[in-house]
Amino acid sequence: MKSIVCEQPYQFKMTEAEKPVPKLGEALIRVRRIGICGTDIHAYEGNQPFFTYPRILGHELSGYIEFIPENVSGLEVGDQVSVIPYMECGECIACKSGKTNCCTDMKVLGVHKEGGMQEWIVVPYNHLVKTEGLTLDQSAMIEPLSIGAHAVRRAAIKEGEFVLVIGAGPIGLGVMAFAKEKGAIVIAMDVNEERLTFASKWANVDFQLNVMKQPMERLAELTNGEMPTVVFDATGNAKSMMESFKYPAHGGKLIFVGLVKSNITFNDPDFHSKELTLMGSRNATREDFNYVVDTLNKGTIDLSLYISHRTSLGELIPQFEKWLTPEAKVIKAIVEIN
Repeated sequence: MKSIVCEQPYQFKMTEAEKPVPKLGEALIRVRRIGICGTDIHAYEGNQPFFTYPRILGHELSGYIEFIPENVSGLEVGDQVSVIPYMECGECIACKSGKTNCCTDMKVLGVHKEGGMQEWIVVPYNHLVKTEGLTLDQSAMIEPLSIGAHAVRRAAIKEGEFVLVIGAGPIGLGVMAFAKEKGAIVIAMDVNEERLTFASKWANVDFQLNVMKQPMERLAELTNGEMPTVVFDATGNAKSMMESFKYPAHGGKLIFVGLVKSNITFNDPDFHSKELTLMGSRNATREDFNYVVDTLNKGTIDLSLYISHRTSLGELIPQFEKWLTPEAKVIKAIVEIN
């Protein structure tokens, strides 16, 4: 089978490998769609935490079951599935408390283990989600959308709350969409006007702010001087994350959805005076995947505009670097395997 290996930063190679053979408890999946994530880009550029080379990237996956033990979890050969790519240990304190998304020995496909940028992959069958009624594109997008859904669930948003989402990339857009699902008044913030316009159109946000145009004053104006009670930073940018401490209301919450490979600092007197709640949000759980499947089946989230670029596995290597340029205007790119 064909697979693409990231051998070192800025170096992909197409390789031929043997079709994998499932072990006990695993299913064989014929991969049909691979979403390109910020994690893949950071790995390609050499700044992804917890990463080693060489590695087959790709963890936003959909495809069909080609082999699975009989009558397992209601799944059968031929079923269309999405993959939960977070391989938890099942034994640590986080796993025992149901927080498999932040397992102490987490192994993520495409980061710590070989990912899905290949024609077939073996996956534990308890990490498959049946996606009957959805398209292959939708099924591959469940994982990135689940990250946003998990962050919103962590925040326990109340209807009518002012929610600020910083970063209008794919993950931030998902946060916006699910915050709107919870009835929040959503404010999108970014440096890119085109991204903000897209957020208004796709996620139906209520307001948009350019971070370069006096955001504090505008936030105060929109919230009657009280500031947003929930703030998400989905930028993966250290400067933005440090600046974000200024934005929540007194008694508010700040949730870091993006990950950055550096230290984050903040002013403690300001943090304490507001009695802020600071949260990290990592990955997602099956509960979040199921919620996204239900939401997509309801038709309230349209992915036809969200997926802006696509290519085949054979054309990915020359295409990938072009997608990294601002001129490409990529929202979400996807790889098709026929």
